[in-house]
Amino acid sequence: MSLTPSISRRALKHTRAIQIDAFVRDDDLWEIDAHVTDTKSFDLPLPAGNLPAGQPLHSLWLRLTLDRQFVIVEVEANSEAVPYHGHCNTIEPDYKKLIGLSLVKGFRHTLRENIGGALGCTHLTELAQILPTAALQAFGGEINRATDQKPPQLDRCHALRSEGAVVAKYYPKWAISPPAGTGTGSDLETSHLEASH
Repeated sequence: MSLTPSISRRALKHTRAIQIDAFVRDDDLWEIDAHVTDTKSFDLPLPAGNLPAGQPLHSLWLRLTLDRQFVIVEVEANSEAVPYHGHCNTIEPDYKKLIGLSLVKGFRHTLRENIGGALGCTHLTELAQILPTAALQAFGGEINRATDQKPPQLDRCHALRSEGAVVAKYYPKWAISPPAGTGTGSDLETSHLEASH
């Protein structure tokens, strides 16, 4: 178990599950299929009727089709289960506004501006927000390393910041300046020995 046991007895109330699958298509495009479900461990009374325990309150799908530069060329959204049928699921076509956006350049900001809050579905928009890192995980290795293009995963997390030790070691071409202390132990020992003579 990756977390320590809870110090108190507890009862499960809610489960959110997210699954993301990434595919390479035979037409050289990429697809990311994302699915989020919300379930309750108890019967939930809703305005439209009772939702039995374990049945999805939300079951929402989002597919982004990308070109090799991480630009979105097609979008499909599907609200399979929603609490307010005939209302929640009418916003799906608005996710076409994502077409033309780069998934790795300003995506989250533009997403919030175009379909954030009441302009979209909270859950579909939240699902879309996690897709940039999933795309980089899935397709980062597909990029031709022989090109002069900066690897898209750089500067997207603490470990892969341009001024960090990981970039200095594994991506030296893109390192801003290696941080102090990235030299090897033997280099430090040699300089110490030379200084003592």
